[in-house]
Amino acid sequence: MGLSRRVLPSLISISKTNHLRLHLAPQLINPRTIHAIQGHQLVVNSLCDSFKRGFNWDTLNQKFDSIVFNNSIIEQVLLQFKEPPTAAARALNFFHWSAKKTNSKHGVRSYCIAIHILVRNRMFVDAKALLESLLSNNSEDSLKFMVVDTMLDTFKVCESTPFVFDLLVQTYSKLRMLEMGFDVCCYLEGHGYCLNVKTFNTLIHFVQKSDGYVLVWRIYEHMVNSRVYPNEETVKSMVSALCKEGKLKQYIEVLDRIHGKRCSPMVIVNTSLMFRMFEAGKVEKGLVLMKRLLQKNMILDTICYTLVVYAKVKVDSLESALAVYEEMLKRGFCANSFIYTLFISEYCRRRQVDEASLLMEEMKNLGLEPYDETFDHLITGYTRNGKLRESVMLCNEMMERGLIPSCSAFNEIVEKISKAGDVKEANALLTRLLDGGFIPDEVTYYHLMNGYGRDGDIQDVLKLYYELENSSISPGQLAFSSLIKNLCQCGKMEEAEKYLTIMKTRSLDPSLCTYDSLIVGHFEKGNKTRASSLYDEMVTKGLKPSLELRRLDSTWEASSV
Repeated sequence: MGLSRRVLPSLISISKTNHLRLHLAPQLINPRTIHAIQGHQLVVNSLCDSFKRGFNWDTLNQKFDSIVFNNSIIEQVLLQFKEPPTAAARALNFFHWSAKKTNSKHGVRSYCIAIHILVRNRMFVDAKALLESLLSNNSEDSLKFMVVDTMLDTFKVCESTPFVFDLLVQTYSKLRMLEMGFDVCCYLEGHGYCLNVKTFNTLIHFVQKSDGYVLVWRIYEHMVNSRVYPNEETVKSMVSALCKEGKLKQYIEVLDRIHGKRCSPMVIVNTSLMFRMFEAGKVEKGLVLMKRLLQKNMILDTICYTLVVYAKVKVDSLESALAVYEEMLKRGFCANSFIYTLFISEYCRRRQVDEASLLMEEMKNLGLEPYDETFDHLITGYTRNGKLRESVMLCNEMMERGLIPSCSAFNEIVEKISKAGDVKEANALLTRLLDGGFIPDEVTYYHLMNGYGRDGDIQDVLKLYYELENSSISPGQLAFSSLIKNLCQCGKMEEAEKYLTIMKTRSLDPSLCTYDSLIVGHFEKGNKTRASSLYDEMVTKGLKPSLELRRLDSTWEASSV
């Protein structure tokens, strides 16, 4: 009787319109009765009424103790709270209560509906908290578009606002899920949603703090392509990225040579973007983007002309580049040292070194100062065309101007001069450069050691090796290869073996040239056992014997027979 009194007192009353509704009093619900009357919809209505009445969680747990929740019920209740604005707090309360009651995590769709409702009603702090929870639990690459797809799918039914997608990408940024955040950003644009500048700034900020130099420029390029233009905060982050990358000084110097005076941070950043796009081969896209930047006064017209010339040279269209340069001059813009260096570089690459030399003279006559790269290109051009005297003269001129050649340009001179039998002159030139602050590398010493080796001067080879050993550059495979080869050619096999041992203790693998020199040296000394051992060691390491070694091996086998 007591049970019937608890169950039978009317839980359900019939209104004048003959609709069924639950009493709002917190009483136990018989699930069979609910199922018989209206099923899920009755549960949804009862839940909504209970939350509107502000029942606490203990009361709710007691009232709905027998109800089995599923995603459909949860989503329907959430959608009932999408308006008015005050209902969003109830939606959040229900979201957390239902998760605790079922002792399980909500599905992605339930999360997305709740987030849409919160953002729609400007409850951004709570929306961000749910986004962080959702993304943290769905961080696998294979699931990266599942969240955004679900948010897109539930967008209309929730009558949401596009700002929800800005919060999504901002949350990816905060969680350091940067690649995924940018992928979602691009994915959203493909669905017609463009993010605001604050969202791009957030993504850029966290990427540059994480030293993602490549990604940060991809994001900036995408941002400008999407016609979302940078503000002061964007530029500040991009300048920080340039500093961390070690490229800020380089681009400032380039712009000084082009424009003749210091440019604003905005111009520095956008010029850097253009250079990167052209270097990556995205010439047409870069030119279109540059035109847009020029229209927005985000880059200077003088710089634009120079960049167009640079782009034309990059696509191997020297004639077109020269035509653009002529147009630039006709429009009243002045020549600059960067463009001259660009043309000198291209003529040298085409082995038209005489034309490059004439440009250098023309440049000087115009009062334009050649800089280190200008000399480097011409030095390399002269060297590759066999004009070693001219290369050395340019090196001397550089030193008189307080400049020093690049390591790669000087190494070409050293290699050619040493092969020509003038290794002492190359070494003397190195000594003068060292006094001026030049820093050689292992390749420099390698060419000098080979040069002295050709002259049979093993003492100077050893001297260079020890000089290298005592410098900040540790001898590597190249230096050991040259040293061992020259010791073998002088018949000093014991010393050669000593340096082979040192080489191996430093975890440096002997090259084919090293094995070749040692095997031939031991064979000529009559030590066929050691020669055979080294030959087997070489083959075991997967090195293919040279033709000379194969012939030697055949002779060896024949003599053994």
